[in-house]
Amino acid sequence: MAHTPAGSTFTDLVLEVFRLNGRLLAAGDRLTKPLGLTSARWQVLGAIKDQGRSVAQIARRLGLARQNVQRLADALEKEGIVAYALNPDHRRAKLVCHTERGKKAYKELGRRQEAWANQIASGVHHSELKVALEVVMKLRSFLETKQVD
Repeated sequence: MAHTPAGSTFTDLVLEVFRLNGRLLAAGDRLTKPLGLTSARWQVLGAIKDQGRSVAQIARRLGLARQNVQRLADALEKEGIVAYALNPDHRRAKLVCHTERGKKAYKELGRRQEAWANQIASGVHHSELKVALEVVMKLRSFLETKQVD
């Protein structure tokens, strides 16, 4: 079966998103390095910015393997950036929460990211970014709700 025009464009989009993801991770590593963090650790901190979550919840939220998130959370705990707390909804699955050090690090990362995002976004019109965001969210939602092989 040959690609439809939409299928062909979607394939091109997927490949471009993969390339963009690589660039975003590299840029994130540069932003986080002065704080002794990485993009991966930043993602975990972002997943718990508003509330503690279990490792499984973080993994689902980020679309990552639970084992990878567990490894990251354990490393962050060892460094005093997160702490494990009792989970009222589950006896064994503790919540990963920011420590005071973690809150400060996340706030500083936010400050750095704001300046970086403003610089990058200055090359694209706001309306274009809004459309891109809507399309990516729609595709993500489709992939989350439909089992397509």
